[in-house]
Amino acid sequence: MLTVHDVIPHGHWRGAAADHITLDHDARHRRRWHYVADHGTAFLLDLPRATVLNHGDALQLSDGRLVEVLAAPEALVEVTAESAATMMRLAWHIGNRHLPAELHPHAIRLRDDHVINAMLEGLGATVTKIEAPFTPEGGAYAGGGHSHAHSHGDHHHHHDHHDHAG
Repeated sequence: MLTVHDVIPHGHWRGAAADHITLDHDARHRRRWHYVADHGTAFLLDLPRATVLNHGDALQLSDGRLVEVLAAPEALVEVTAESAATMMRLAWHIGNRHLPAELHPHAIRLRDDHVINAMLEGLGATVTKIEAPFTPEGGAYAGGGHSHAHSHGDHHHHHDHHDHAG
């Protein structure tokens, strides 16, 4: 079986990839996993540590060929607010619940979750449903573009008991 031990970051590889693989965010955060690329190339991803595979990265197969990583569109929401103060408050509530979040200059993207959407709307957010690739922040200990951070995946933690109101 073909194996992958190396990830070549987007922009650092040349030529045509032999195949490509379209993955959602969770499937792009792995250390060891068996994959079948979009055109049938089967391989074992076997990296030294869990890594976030970013859109446009290349996986170097043991026979030298490359498989390009494509980020699959996912059901997301784009959260916006009328003021910077409201946006900061929304960001605090999102962070307090340890939700994976993708940050943009005037919006925060989250996985679509009707409970979280209702909470955010109640706090003054405009929540717009979209389909787009999801690349959330890696966290304080991620160490750059190719994150080695722990991921909470689809788990939603609701820690209202420690909102620290004061």
